[in-house]
Amino acid sequence: MHTETERVILHCDCNNFYASVELIDYPELREVPVAVAGDPEGRHGIILAKNMPAKRMGVQTGEAIWQAKQKCPNLILMPPHHERYEELSQKINHIYLDVTDQVEPFSVDESWLDVTGSRRLFGDGAAIANLLRQRVRDSLGITISVGVSDNKTWAKMGSDYKKPDATTVITRENVAELLYPLPIRDMLFVGHAAAEALRRRGVYTIGALAATPPETLRRWMGKNGESLCRMVHGLDFAPVKRWGERDPVKSVGNSLTYPYDLLGKEAWHAGLMPLCDSVGARLRAQHLKCRTVTLAVKDPGFQVISRQRTLEVPTNQTLQLFREALLLLEECWSPEKPIRLLSVSGSSLCGEDEPYAAQLSFLGGDRQEDPRRALLDQTMDGLRRRFGKDAIGPGTGKI
Repeated sequence: MHTETERVILHCDCNNFYASVELIDYPELREVPVAVAGDPEGRHGIILAKNMPAKRMGVQTGEAIWQAKQKCPNLILMPPHHERYEELSQKINHIYLDVTDQVEPFSVDESWLDVTGSRRLFGDGAAIANLLRQRVRDSLGITISVGVSDNKTWAKMGSDYKKPDATTVITRENVAELLYPLPIRDMLFVGHAAAEALRRRGVYTIGALAATPPETLRRWMGKNGESLCRMVHGLDFAPVKRWGERDPVKSVGNSLTYPYDLLGKEAWHAGLMPLCDSVGARLRAQHLKCRTVTLAVKDPGFQVISRQRTLEVPTNQTLQLFREALLLLEECWSPEKPIRLLSVSGSSLCGEDEPYAAQLSFLGGDRQEDPRRALLDQTMDGLRRRFGKDAIGPGTGKI
């Protein structure tokens, strides 16, 4: 029984979201195996989502299409439509907003809700969860699973506990019965590497994690161990943000997996410029500049290296970002070595008009910001706002 002062947190998770959205227009396919998959031609040939019949055949999110086809030869594949997912996500969150203004999206298909103040109107946490499940199902034809607890961690684990279309309430009284028998990999924020490290020390279940002394977890895993100890015991006091509330931006980045491996400096230019253009445009849209540029490179064997450079002068200019990223790439990679993916990001952010200390040069040079380039970037941003993002782009010739 919830007291008046105890928080009531819901975690609402759409079931098989991508597949469910695609099947809205194809109800006749709901009882046959269907998966949403990336484009094999663009080297994104993996399963992004699957419906329940495909799941029962062993199809898993993240596996290659050929692996899924081996398990389920009659699997029907559909391409993703991310704009549609965003549209449905907004509609679902607005259903949640009918009961509380504390709605914090965790991803496109998951949100936390604080319904502590809504109980007088709608009933206890389980009643509100069931109400939302019915409204989303009746309005949009999509099912959700909802976890109910007094903290965000247990609420999230509750929505994972039973699917599809279910409500699970996790309390101080039943947590040992529901969560403790589960494998350690089911603990929120315990990834593959952390699970392996814990299993090597004899921690195979969430209950074993809960029984491990805090100082032992701290010795094994440092700050991550402290955080896990708090979460497994439900000592997660993080508030649910109000709708539209966002944390301050810490970095702006973009990555791209190329249809074909990049080889040679000409290909580097063609691959890097669109990324730097995107990062620069996003920084300018938020009136920010970055003091640090980070480059990540992935080869066809999925080995990744990352390098970064701190700038003398903060920037949001596309050409300057490109120059810095290219310098990093030239320092760490051979033109004869193929590249599968590149990532460029800007961090250590500051406001566009924020004063900074820098040693200026009377001779100018590559590290100085060019006011003509700033004007060119602003003009291109304006054209894209007016005519679409593909209306104009930077060249990749002489820099």
